[in-house]
Amino acid sequence: MFTGLIAEVGRVASLRRQGSEAVLSVRCAQVLGGAKAGDSIAVDGACLTVEKLSPRGFSAFLSEETLSKTTLGTLKVGGEVNLEASLRPLDRIGGHIVQGHVEGVGRVKELRPVGDGARLTVALPQGLMEFVIPKGSISFSGVSLTVAGLSGRSVTVALVPATLRGTTLGRWKAGTRVNVETDLMGRYIVTYLKGLRRTQGLSVDSLTEKGF
Repeated sequence: MFTGLIAEVGRVASLRRQGSEAVLSVRCAQVLGGAKAGDSIAVDGACLTVEKLSPRGFSAFLSEETLSKTTLGTLKVGGEVNLEASLRPLDRIGGHIVQGHVEGVGRVKELRPVGDGARLTVALPQGLMEFVIPKGSISFSGVSLTVAGLSGRSVTVALVPATLRGTTLGRWKAGTRVNVETDLMGRYIVTYLKGLRRTQGLSVDSLTEKGF
């Protein structure tokens, strides 16, 4: 589990393809504190298991599923990535609960400066909008953000100066591909209600009759 509060921006040291899989190596420092092989580190929001550690970074295996559902397979040597070590039970949860289970890849439509901050609009992959609500939470490339607006299949969020300084988001531009994870609670609630609708004929009218 993660909080979506990025600890540091690392750099890709290598991406070695092995058939339909790959090994990613990242140069970093802060997320290595207390880390060991087998621990989890989120790279641009995708939860990866550390295979090897060195004083300058770590390497992790990328499965075929990870390569198909995230942007990690298109990373370039020297490219920047958002990094966060897994949550400790006593940590403050300053963002929201981020699993690191990326659901798909979105595309930046606009990054517009607003005062010292910015407004970011991202087009989501098909099927994810039903899990997003105004003022709810969403993760773009591992960064916990609050939904400011919805339109069609696009989500707009406000970026504060700290987010622009401490993550890769301030360098994004129209067309940038980003990893998307919707809010865990929203996914559970929508899936549960869909199940009730199939098995018990749940509808807005039936919920109203029951006092909801």
